[in-house]
Amino acid sequence: MAVGRMSTPLARVRGLGPAHSGTDHFWHQRLTAVANVPLIIAFVFILIALLRRNHAAVVQILGSPLVAVILLLCIISVTAHMRIGMQVIIEDYVQDQRAKLVLLMANTFFVVAVALASVFALLMLSFKV
Repeated sequence: MAVGRMSTPLARVRGLGPAHSGTDHFWHQRLTAVANVPLIIAFVFILIALLRRNHAAVVQILGSPLVAVILLLCIISVTAHMRIGMQVIIEDYVQDQRAKLVLLMANTFFVVAVALASVFALLMLSFKV
C-alpha cells in the first residue's frame, strides 16, 4: 500500500472514501435538481391556473389526480433536494461536532415536517375531506 493513502485497495476499487459513501450525495443532489426543473415548471403553471379562481375552483383543480400527483412528486423532490443541500452546507461549515450533529438532526426533522404538512394538506384537498 502506498504511503499517504488512507483507504484499502478494495475501497479504492469500489470508489468509496473514508466516509464509505462515495459520491452518493453528489448524485442525489444532481438527480433531484434535474427532477425539480420540470416539476417546478409544472408547479408554476398550476399556480397560474389558480390565479383569480374562487375556493371551489381551486379545490377542484388541486383535487384532480394529475395535478395531485405532480404536486406530490414536486413536494418529495424539492424537500429531498433541500435536505441534501443543507446537509452538505452544515457538514462543510460547522466545525463543532456536537453542533453539527444537532443541526443535521434539526435539518432532517424540519424537512420531514415540511414534507408531511404539505402532503397532508394536498391529500386533504384531493380527497375533499
